[in-house]
Amino acid sequence: MENLPIAISALFILTTALVLYLFYRAANRSRIVLFISLGWLLLQGLISCTGFYSVLSMPPRFMLLPVPALIAVIILFVTKSGRKFIDGLDARWLTAVHISRIPVELVLLCLFIYGMVPRTMTFEGRNFDIFSGITAPFILWYGYVKHKMNRTIILVWNIICLLLLFNIVLIAIFALPLSIQQFGFEQPNVAVLYFPFVWLPCFVVPVVLLAHLACIRRLMYNKK
Repeated sequence: MENLPIAISALFILTTALVLYLFYRAANRSRIVLFISLGWLLLQGLISCTGFYSVLSMPPRFMLLPVPALIAVIILFVTKSGRKFIDGLDARWLTAVHISRIPVELVLLCLFIYGMVPRTMTFEGRNFDIFSGITAPFILWYGYVKHKMNRTIILVWNIICLLLLFNIVLIAIFALPLSIQQFGFEQPNVAVLYFPFVWLPCFVVPVVLLAHLACIRRLMYNKK
């Protein structure tokens, strides 16, 4: 990490801040959401700065990054109060969240150049997630601002982009320098084990996942 230009880390910190802001707006400027999110980011940031996640062990310490956030997403969907919160989210801002996937992909490309992730995790490899970021403004404008886009198109877009998210998540997991590694043996995915890139699996990806699932739920059940 010593040879990594500070500009790359700064870009990712700004990207994470953008995701936080857009999610905060989607949650109707909920202070609870803001404080919980900031607390989670601060906690994981401090832990990662100790080198805790860079220690490769079994079970993987890395799992403490995404699993708690994924459990929180599940709880939101299986509880009455959680579903009420989800249905109260603003679909416009949830869609805007996906624009952040453009700078995320640029960061991944830079991390590849500096040997922190394999090529397969970039849009030069098997990661097509940049499609989601590029198309998000069009879905936002024509679907939620101008209301000139069919709900079915928006639903299909969310499903396709959700599958693209699953694709890169699986690639990233199987590129980690663990016993399950299947990709990037010459250049494994080590960036997400260090600050600030730990925020990708513990916050950015879960928020993007929640944004898709919340919109899909709304579109499938014809919620406003």
